[in-house]
Amino acid sequence: MTNSKLLQQISQKECDKEEIAEQVIKKPELLSEVFEGLSADKASIKYGCDKILRIISQKEPSLLYPKIDFFIHNLDCENTFLKWGAIDIIANLAAVDSDKKIEKILDQYFSPIPGPVLITAANVVKAAARIALAKPQLTERITKELMKVEEANYQTTECRRIALGHTIESFDKFFEQIRDKKTVVAFVKRQLN
Repeated sequence: MTNSKLLQQISQKECDKEEIAEQVIKKPELLSEVFEGLSADKASIKYGCDKILRIISQKEPSLLYPKIDFFIHNLDCENTFLKWGAIDIIANLAAVDSDKKIEKILDQYFSPIPGPVLITAANVVKAAARIALAKPQLTERITKELMKVEEANYQTTECRRIALGHTIESFDKFFEQIRDKKTVVAFVKRQLN
């Protein structure tokens, strides 16, 4: 696996992942090597490839959309870094989700919100705004899911406050398209008290 020039480049900590992502966008045939790198034993390759896929999903989501099922599968990955990558990438793929696959996995996608792991829940909460913006028809469902943060159980009270802060920031990004603004405003006011 590490015989690949691309993976050797990615294994260098000082490598420019933005530049590598641009290379892959220009030469999509390199994508298979990046996916191969996700199963590398060497952390710098594995997590470097994850970062590159995140960048590609932002810049050229249509390039990764054929692999959406892979990322959906990774929502249940034991490796939390790859799980967080999947959460982020799926949100970016919402803009090109012509097969409406995201609609079918919303329960799974939002399942980390009740806790107990703050970082996973926070990744979902932050990414949810991108899904709502790309798929306005899901706004009310996403709003309902994000409201669950208020009743969530995380490791500490401070973790809960952090999750609530992320939720407010997320609501702010798509507030204009929320129909029941009063409920969201009431949610925000409760956090200020």
